[in-house]
Amino acid sequence: MRRPVARFAGFGRGIPPKVLTNHEFAAMGLDTSHEWIVERTGIVERHIAAEHETTCSMAADASCTAMHRAGVTAGEIDVIVLSTATPDRLLPATAVDLQAAIGAHRAAAFDISAACSGWLYGLTVAEGLIMTGTAETALVVGSEKMSAIVDWTDRSTCVLFGDGAGAAVLRPSTDERGILSSYMRSDGRLANLLYRPQGGATIPMSEEVLRERGHLVKMAGREVFKSAVLCMAESVDRALDAAKVTADEIDLLVPHQANIRIIEATAKHAGIPMEKVFVNIDRYGNTSSASIPISLDEVTERGIVGEGSLVLIAAFGAGLTWGSMVVRL
Repeated sequence: MRRPVARFAGFGRGIPPKVLTNHEFAAMGLDTSHEWIVERTGIVERHIAAEHETTCSMAADASCTAMHRAGVTAGEIDVIVLSTATPDRLLPATAVDLQAAIGAHRAAAFDISAACSGWLYGLTVAEGLIMTGTAETALVVGSEKMSAIVDWTDRSTCVLFGDGAGAAVLRPSTDERGILSSYMRSDGRLANLLYRPQGGATIPMSEEVLRERGHLVKMAGREVFKSAVLCMAESVDRALDAAKVTADEIDLLVPHQANIRIIEATAKHAGIPMEKVFVNIDRYGNTSSASIPISLDEVTERGIVGEGSLVLIAAFGAGLTWGSMVVRL
């Protein structure tokens, strides 16, 4: 087992207070039901941001909590890596707005885009910066206002997603705690399984794009499900092998919260019983790249795991992207 370079110093989450339950979709005119959604996804409710609540504001809430728990000030942050599929604006990066909001004026700040796998990708970037001595204190955030990009007339997608942010402060490891292994992959040949087809530079926003809802999320659900199960299985195998640990040694699996059946399939493949798997999809839905940091904040806050616990995290998202990590908290 290699000695970790970077460790988690503190977690935080920023969740909008408004809750949208499954029962409310029928009142919106959608041909769906609470039972239909729960059976297929495991989702009961999700949090939805108000108009004034932004990707940046949720990220700031999560970041301030993480910094407080880590015992670091904004002035000590060397780099901010923000993962989002829902930037507040296309230029500049939402990370610089977050930088301004929390007062981290001496930090470098930039966004990355890897959809639901983005926070895991961001951790790897921050770990590398710490390893090279470029940064000592890194803030890694996943923040998503998915309600702004889903088609609220499409029952196959709009029932899945929620809004929220999660953050972690990373610092150099001085003991055995930290990131023990990481694995990342992507396959652009499958990009059209989960994407926003229009509204970018190739097909810019127009009245026609808005009218046809071409700028909103489209998903081939069955194909995405199959790919997610296969890729999550591969990634957990690779991360466990790289960390030189077995599934029996894992104290908790914290997977991306996309679908309860994907979570169950991943746990079964890894040989980890469901009682050692953290699930909060019932309360949050799929918050994309915010999913895992929100979960890690909850499990540490509630004492489900503590200092020294061995945790396996795994994610899958549009791109298609996927990855996994073994970390000692």
